[in-house]
Amino acid sequence: MKSDIEIAQEAKLSHIEEIAAKLGLSEDDIEYYGKYKAKVGLDIMERKKADGKLILVTAITPTPAGEGKTTTTIGLADGLSRIGKKTVVALREPSLGPVFGIKGGAAGGGYAQVVPMEDINLHFTGDFHAIGAANNLLAAMLDNHIFQGNALGINPARITWHRCVDMNDRQLRYVEDGLGGPKSGVPRKDAFDITVASEVMAIFCLATSVADLKARLARIVVGYTYEGKPVTAGDLKAAGAMTALLKDALKPNLVQTLEGTPAFVHGGPFANIAHGCNSVIATKTALKLGDYVVSEAGFGADLGAEKFLDIKCRFAGLKPAAAVVVATVRALKMHGGLPKTDLAAEDLAALERGLPNLLRHVSNMKEVYGLPTVVAVNRFPTDTDAEISLVIERCTSLGVNVVLSTVWAEGGKGGEALAREVVRLCEEPCDFRYCYDEKLPIEDKIFALATKIYGGKGVVYTPEAEEEIARLEKLGFGATPVCMAKTQYSFSDDATKLGAPEDFEITVRQVKISAGAGFVVALTGNIMTMPGLPKIPAAEKIDVDEEGKIVGLF
Repeated sequence: MKSDIEIAQEAKLSHIEEIAAKLGLSEDDIEYYGKYKAKVGLDIMERKKADGKLILVTAITPTPAGEGKTTTTIGLADGLSRIGKKTVVALREPSLGPVFGIKGGAAGGGYAQVVPMEDINLHFTGDFHAIGAANNLLAAMLDNHIFQGNALGINPARITWHRCVDMNDRQLRYVEDGLGGPKSGVPRKDAFDITVASEVMAIFCLATSVADLKARLARIVVGYTYEGKPVTAGDLKAAGAMTALLKDALKPNLVQTLEGTPAFVHGGPFANIAHGCNSVIATKTALKLGDYVVSEAGFGADLGAEKFLDIKCRFAGLKPAAAVVVATVRALKMHGGLPKTDLAAEDLAALERGLPNLLRHVSNMKEVYGLPTVVAVNRFPTDTDAEISLVIERCTSLGVNVVLSTVWAEGGKGGEALAREVVRLCEEPCDFRYCYDEKLPIEDKIFALATKIYGGKGVVYTPEAEEEIARLEKLGFGATPVCMAKTQYSFSDDATKLGAPEDFEITVRQVKISAGAGFVVALTGNIMTMPGLPKIPAAEKIDVDEEGKIVGLF
């Protein structure tokens, strides 16, 4: 069996000029980054053309068995192209942390990939480096301001802005810096986040123009004065220089699938600690260029899809036409209590126990958000007809069709049935709505998410979180969406509670404002903004041969 990188490296790619031409773009509309990558001008999304149909691909709660959400997204787009629809994919860029860690990349798999996959999974067009540089410029200017006399009266003990690096490096979670003596800065406790958790990443993905980007950057709260007044990047006069670092990165990246479907891959906030969607600019550009735009949101629907709908769509004025919930029989059996080693054998009882996880996600898409929905089951050779029939039976009871997908093995051909069902759903009435009114108090919004989306019974707050909520609402930050930082492995904040747990409470231990992004972040459980590498990181298997060819990258 060929690896993903072997399949990608054997593919014959079209020159990016040909991919751009499929979208009606001329040479003047794009900036080349070699033969197979380009950036597209920001003016394209302002074209006077009706938007295409936006399709959201999400999934059940992740398990080690895998679900194949990105692969399905790409395969669905290729399937739509095969049945004659002008289609564009809109995806996030991968973070180097998972690439060299344990999760892997984000370019799809098998015969449903975006390419050049090595570039996309590594440095790509340098967007993440620019985001990290902008983040760290602000950190440097903040500490320099304190060192140079602290005219703003910033309390070093109440600095909230962290440095960042796009790598899993647990050693940097908690640090003390400025320790080299009087000429080396002011000693203080500090921390690093992974770049995809930076508020600059969230702002980058929600901005709609260079001007909007600069305004959002200026609103970033970096800490508080001794009197408790927020200090912003605008106060530090940092927004202009940060924008200068980001202005080229803000243009969306155009690449292609293995079958030549145009793909925008741009931005990449994590969904468990941020809002988990590709950039608004890339999505809006795709909607002006394609009749169907297939996009995904990170992790399960309780995280990525919820934030896609309640945060991204709310800010950008987007209205999805349909949703696809991806599942595998194997993963559902894990939710039913089976260990990964026993998934190959038929086990209807375990599948029955695990199905509520899928059904809750499907119900949320249909009943909470009002989206026409289909379930895409990535079929494995070990799945039995009886198991597939059980999934179909349970989903049918909710009024949702199930379509089998074989895009990993067959590419777009294996996604044609799903494509036809999605086209049908896009013509159905869509009563899209949000989970909550953003003007509600912060605690009411968190309660709505915990009960309506997660299926819990309530929320518990630490004293620190309660104090911070009161402070943020007093400062005027209450009427914003909420971005929940929660484990991706459970509807609850306890990663060990698989399936569809009930009668649980979510514990909010910290609340902070991302004023530039425009939302409040509520941290639950033991969620961390700087992951660590596993015992055997994927980086150990990655190498470059004598001809300069990358090997071992998935």
